[in-house]
Amino acid sequence: MDGGRPHERLDAWQQGMLLVKAVYGLSAGFPAEERFGLTQQMRRAAVSIPSNLAEGSARNGAREYAHFISVARGSLAELTTQIQIARMLGYLDDTTEILTLTDHVGRLLTGLYRKWSAQ
Repeated sequence: MDGGRPHERLDAWQQGMLLVKAVYGLSAGFPAEERFGLTQQMRRAAVSIPSNLAEGSARNGAREYAHFISVARGSLAELTTQIQIARMLGYLDDTTEILTLTDHVGRLLTGLYRKWSAQ
């Protein structure tokens, strides 16, 4: 994460990348039978967040960029729900730290969305 590309300089992208790393770490301890279930869904949702920021920044125009930021926000909502499911199922004991990170990423995405959707 050298910050060379425009999206890599965004706090939302950087924090999204940290969220991906955290989700991979948390989900590594899930039961083997969840490998193609909740584990994969959580990882895909997490990866989708910085990926959509990168794709949106490479598109033409504020409207398209705002759309991809919106998709990233949707993926974050999915991930937050999946974290709550993992806790409900007993796969995670303490979700305070990961949910604090998702809240932070959410605030950053909302700020970006407001900026680009108003243009």
